[in-house]
Amino acid sequence: MTGTSDRKAAGGAKALTIPDELKQKHPELIALILDSESMNDEERQYWINILPIMTPEQIGNLRDILVNEKTQLEAIDKKYASDIAQIGQQQLLSKTSEERHNRRLEREQQERQHQTEEARKEEEILRKIEQAS
Repeated sequence: MTGTSDRKAAGGAKALTIPDELKQKHPELIALILDSESMNDEERQYWINILPIMTPEQIGNLRDILVNEKTQLEAIDKKYASDIAQIGQQQLLSKTSEERHNRRLEREQQERQHQTEEARKEEEILRKIEQAS
């Protein structure tokens, strides 16, 4: 066995490669990444790939973001579940979808900002290493 497993991506397009070691070390985080509605499969694979080199603080931040996303989406689902009987299901689904889309866009913006900041920090560290050499 190679120590990795593949997960069929949404729509069956491409499989995600998840090392068994990561699944054992971070089962909750891997599940949150796989279930995230704000990521596409390319983004999921990116986070899985960089997980081994992330600091504990970065891992905690990612977990917090994904748990927050899951909690907010569950709250949205719960909030609108009782409304399904009162208004047309299509209207509610459209409203929920739009709200999720807006939240997804907000999270993607936060993620891009986070990635930009991480890249800046990486460049700063590399610069310090080069100066020290």
